[in-house]
Parts: sequence; C-alpha cells; structure tokens
Amino acid sequence: MQVNNSCRSLAGAASVSYHLRKMSWDWDSVWSVLRWVLLTLAVGFVGQFGRSLALRFIERRRKKTQQENGSVPPEIQIEQAKLDSLAKIEKKRAKAQVKQEKKMAKDGSDDS
Repeated sequence: MQVNNSCRSLAGAASVSYHLRKMSWDWDSVWSVLRWVLLTLAVGFVGQFGRSLALRFIERRRKKTQQENGSVPPEIQIEQAKLDSLAKIEKKRAKAQVKQEKKMAKDGSDDS
C-alpha cells in the first residue's frame, strides 16, 4: 500500500506541474501583486530611514532660509561671540589699569 501511495503522490505532483506549465497567466493580476510588493518595500524603507531623511530635509531647509534671509551662519556667530568676549576682557583690563593709575596718582598726591 505504501508504494502505491507514493506513486500517487508523485503522479499528483507531476500533474500539478503540468497544469502550471499549461496555465495561462493573468498578467494584470501579476502586475497588481508586484505593485503591492514594491509599495510595501518602499513603505518599509521610508519607515526604517524616515527619521534621518526628515532631519536631513529640515537641515537643508534651515540652510536655505538662512541664505535667503542673509542671516549669519552658526560658525560665524561663534567666531563673533569669541571676538566680543575678547573685546570685553580687553576693555575690563584697560579700565582696571586706568583705575590703578588714578589710585597711584592719588597716593602720590596725598604724601605731598
């Protein structure tokens, strides 16, 4: 009995493959399935890399608006802040020196 059953299953598989070869394909259905597969892959790709793409678009938009408005880029703003702080330190030094000279002049005039 087992030999007979195995022969039937082989014969069944052969008949299925024969029918698949003889079957006419409905190409509209095939293209419909392929479109859904490609759409699903595209959505998965965007879902995986969407955040980094969004951040890149935001940065590009920010640079574009800065160039249009003529605003100063962040690198130049940092340099400007450094120069401002150095100028402020130099001003304080000069003020302290003037104050010290006044004190020395006052101490010298008190002795006479």
